[in-house]
Amino acid sequence: MYEQKTKETDNSVIEFIESVENEKKKEDAYQLLEIFEEVTGYDAKMWGPSMIGFGSYHYKYASGHEGDAPLAGFSPRKAKISLYLSYESEERERLLKNFGKHTKGKACIYVNKLADIDTNVLKDLIKNSVATYQKLYPNE
Repeated sequence: MYEQKTKETDNSVIEFIESVENEKKKEDAYQLLEIFEEVTGYDAKMWGPSMIGFGSYHYKYASGHEGDAPLAGFSPRKAKISLYLSYESEERERLLKNFGKHTKGKACIYVNKLADIDTNVLKDLIKNSVATYQKLYPNE
């Protein structure tokens, strides 16, 4: 049986951010914490050892695989800051046009530092992520 690796934990979000070695990245993480909490209305929780998530949803795929995931989140990783937002969609792509300097994966957006992006667009991306996952996976 598949065991989900990234689960919500009781680890301290503040202790995790304080463990970030790069001072600028640590500052950015505190700013992101504020932005995500304000936009989502959820308190930050650690998911696994290095992801800060906000809210959660339960998913179940046709294959039978199911689990829980945050509605939105981020991680101040060594190389880049990972933003965990809804997967590729027309709305996400439209918002990213005015986002600033970033790279992207299927469900992740990577930025070097907050100064490279438009935080108002980030807020819209977070709202889009929360709305998308709440619509796809309403509480049963």
